[in-house]
Formats: sequence, structure tokens, C-alpha cells
Amino acid sequence: MSGERKLHWERVYEGKEPTEVSWYQPVPEKSLELIHSAARSTSDSIIDVGGGASSLVDRLLDVGYEDVSVLDISGKALQQSVARLGDLAARVRWIEADITDFNPSRSYAVWHDRAVFHFLTEETDRQRYIAAMKAALRAEGHFLLATFGPEGPLRCSGLDIRRYSVEMLRQLLGDDFVLQSEEIDEHRTPAGATQQFLYSWWQARA
Repeated sequence: MSGERKLHWERVYEGKEPTEVSWYQPVPEKSLELIHSAARSTSDSIIDVGGGASSLVDRLLDVGYEDVSVLDISGKALQQSVARLGDLAARVRWIEADITDFNPSRSYAVWHDRAVFHFLTEETDRQRYIAAMKAALRAEGHFLLATFGPEGPLRCSGLDIRRYSVEMLRQLLGDDFVLQSEEIDEHRTPAGATQQFLYSWWQARA
């Protein structure tokens, strides 16, 4: 499955510009707000999971964050961001990996994911994701997650997805995390459709 998943996303980014994919945001306002709230300083380590072609990394660098990593399964997506950032790309750690196979080599203060987790429709993949996230987060670290909400679409980018409520996420995370905030947001896609996202902020227990 990992190889098929990678091939799918490489094809997506070979066939579309970053501004054409349905999850594109000119300014990722909600993500920025959550990161600003969760990070204690601009030196806190942040990993953006699935952020390959997203402009979030640009915005984080603009406001002074010094320790930013971007992980994506698509090398093509990462290349697009490297090209867009130019010399600034050297300030970012770029990680090409399937999140279900990710073995973190360091810890992070903030794990951010907008629109990756809901593509994991198999239970084993979800458990591998959660295990990688827990292994990567430092004590009392922050898990910032945006998935399709209870009334979100059933498919995206040609794939089935899994919609979430806060209670579903709470059951998946167990007692290791405390919910800090939740918010429903209506995302307008470049094609003009509306997608319901659920943003949630969880903090790992000490």
C-alpha cells in the first residue's frame, strides 16, 4: 500500500499546480493561529506533516520560526516548495516519507497536520500514524490536527476518506492527550466547492 500511496500523490503533484489542489489555502490562517498558540517561542521545533507544497512553511519562516521540518510522501510536492522558497529552503528540514512508515529521529514541540490523517482509511495505517506522532512529540508537546469534519466530503483527490468528530479522535488518542480547543471551519476550494474541516488542538500529558 505504501508504494501505491506514494505513486498516487506523485501523480497528483505532477498533474496539478500547488494552487489547484482542493486543500490549497493562500494563507493558512487557522493553522497559523494554532501554531502561534501552541508554540512557546519561535525556537520551538515544529513538523508540518503532509505540508509538501503548502505555503505554511513560508509563513512560519516569515514570522521567525527557526526550527521547521516539512514531511511529505511526495518528493514532487517537496521540490515545489524548495523551488518556491529559493535560498530560504536551506533553513528547513525536508523529509520525504510515508507517515505510516516514519521513524522520527528527534522530538518536536508541535506536530501539525492539515488534511493527511483523514486519508488513512485502514485501521493499521491510523495506528502507525498515531504511534509515529506519539514517538515524535516531546513531553507536553502539541498535536494540531485538521481533518474533514462530520459533514465533510466522503472522497478527495480520487480517494476515499474518513470523516471525524472530536469524540472519534478522543477515542483514537486515548488518555495520552488533553483537548485544548476544537473548531469547525468551512474551507473554500480553488474550484469553488465548500469542505467542512474540523480543527483540533491536543496536548500530550507529561
